[in-house]
Amino acid sequence: MDGSYNDRLDFGKMGYGCKHYRRRCKIRAPCCNEVFDCRHCHNESTSMLRNVFDRHEVIRYDVKQVICSVCDTEQPVAQVCTNCGVRMGEYFCEVCKFYDDDVDKGQFHCDDCGICRVGGRENFFHCNKCGSCYSVGLRDNHLCVENSMRHHCPICYEYLFDSLKDTTVMKCGHTMHCECYHEMIEHDKYCCPICSRSIIDMSRIWKRIDEEIEETVMPEDYRHRKVWILCNDCNDTTEVFFHIIGQKCSHCRSYNTRTIAPPVLPQ
Repeated sequence: MDGSYNDRLDFGKMGYGCKHYRRRCKIRAPCCNEVFDCRHCHNESTSMLRNVFDRHEVIRYDVKQVICSVCDTEQPVAQVCTNCGVRMGEYFCEVCKFYDDDVDKGQFHCDDCGICRVGGRENFFHCNKCGSCYSVGLRDNHLCVENSMRHHCPICYEYLFDSLKDTTVMKCGHTMHCECYHEMIEHDKYCCPICSRSIIDMSRIWKRIDEEIEETVMPEDYRHRKVWILCNDCNDTTEVFFHIIGQKCSHCRSYNTRTIAPPVLPQ
């Protein structure tokens, strides 16, 4: 009897779903009353509507009805179909109204984030200041930026907090998609697009610039010219000798600087 019951629960497992999830149900979007495989399918479809005012996204918590993909029965949100008895998702979250048969992802619900995440609960912790779950390797090992994940990727502009793509935390504490980060590095861009701080160890590059400056003599008219700079890495403001190749911060020795207007002295 138990074997037959379990067979019924697992019937069709991994055989239904969409490009986003393997699941044995569809959702009825409460915003437009249309049926979709998942909320991402809904959002992708509605984002293509010709009238921009008709474009919208479904709120996951508002989903009330699902349709079993095995027997086509519409019913209130639950893990097991009330008609045919199949488990519509091996992983099920009643809060997020989320189903997924592919449990190898290690799904878990974070109460502080308010959404489900993947990767295994034991591998993540919730940073209250940053407002998101991070890898345990970043515990006490990252610069906190308030609500750092609750904004758009500075490269592709997709919202990061509930993005399906992997994200990375840079040295400055800002976040972006891993694939966008690597593409940026491949194009020799080594500064955070948000705060302009260096995101990798630049010591070897700074040493190479030192050598280039030493070999490049400035014309007499510019040799003793000074400019004020702001360092993007340490935020220090200093007056240094101008050079066409770059200006070096006197405090942290970084060349990630920009020229600024001289400070205004009090009268």
